Amino acid sequence: MSSKLKFITVKDDDDGQRLERWLKKNVPDMPYVLTQKLLRKGQIRIDGKRAKPETRIISGQEVKIPPFDVKQRDAPPKKKELSEDDKDYMRSLVIYKDADIIAINKPCGLASQGGTNTDHHVDGMLPALINEEGVVPRLVHRLDKDTSGVMLLARSAKAARELGAAFRGREVRKIYWAVVTPTPDTIEGSIKAPIIKSEGDFEKMIIDEEEGKFALTEFRVIESADRAAAFVAFWPRTGRTHQIRVHAAQGLGSSIIGDRKYRAVKDAECKLLDADLEGLGLSKRLHLHARRVIFDHPMQKGVIVDITAPLDSDLIHSWKALGFNYKYKQDPFEDLD
Repeated sequence: MSSKLKFITVKDDDDGQRLERWLKKNVPDMPYVLTQKLLRKGQIRIDGKRAKPETRIISGQEVKIPPFDVKQRDAPPKKKELSEDDKDYMRSLVIYKDADIIAINKPCGLASQGGTNTDHHVDGMLPALINEEGVVPRLVHRLDKDTSGVMLLARSAKAARELGAAFRGREVRKIYWAVVTPTPDTIEGSIKAPIIKSEGDFEKMIIDEEEGKFALTEFRVIESADRAAAFVAFWPRTGRTHQIRVHAAQGLGSSIIGDRKYRAVKDAECKLLDADLEGLGLSKRLHLHARRVIFDHPMQKGVIVDITAPLDSDLIHSWKALGFNYKYKQDPFEDLD
């Protein structure tokens, strides 16, 4: 069976996308090898001109797709429709939105993307936030499943690229709040410690000065409850997996409360510290929250976006129980560029 000659107009949402990626999405029946062959021969054209796979397409351009043989394939499984409850739930997480960006306050326990035994995740519920033009937002970055707080979504491919570049270029100020135990010996500073996956446990990261990837985290102790615990702000300048958790435990010598994967001290001292905190009714969850993000708007020159995610109720209880100010509003890193 052969397809028919097509002329497809590039939508605003696809502006700036690589042609080969656009073809994969818009002409899914065309095999990759055939796509490359037709491009080499100049049979796929943009506004009548030859194009390369890496060509960036522009909104309003017309892409010519020549006829090609379509092999009979099994029908792909239908995507599970979102329930109204899931749609309402996802919408309830929104804390900021404009024409180009959405920010949600991701709760602890909700994964950013799917994986083994993970069917319920942010990525899978993004259709709940579709706009009037029918565009589903895209993930810009991820948070660990057990970390709560600000998570950014882009409402167009261009906004996603700009925000992604800002994250990679370390142009986004990301402020995390945590409660750690024991209280760090140093009040403020920088943790520079390369991180790599552990050979024994591929789900765990370790500091490795020789093989690890560069990682930098700024920290400031905001308040402390004697030796037992401290309210600490972190600014991960880089974005390595589990970076704050690894740097807190192995670099600072203080575990984030609720973190069973990365413990800073030996079991005997852990028991003593746990005893100091017992009776306060602290949540068992990871006490790490992406509190605030500050960045240049990707589409509006000169506009600074500053988004704060409120603490979950269980974290508010912990902050109160330890005598910490859960309404703290300052930027603890305002003196840093």
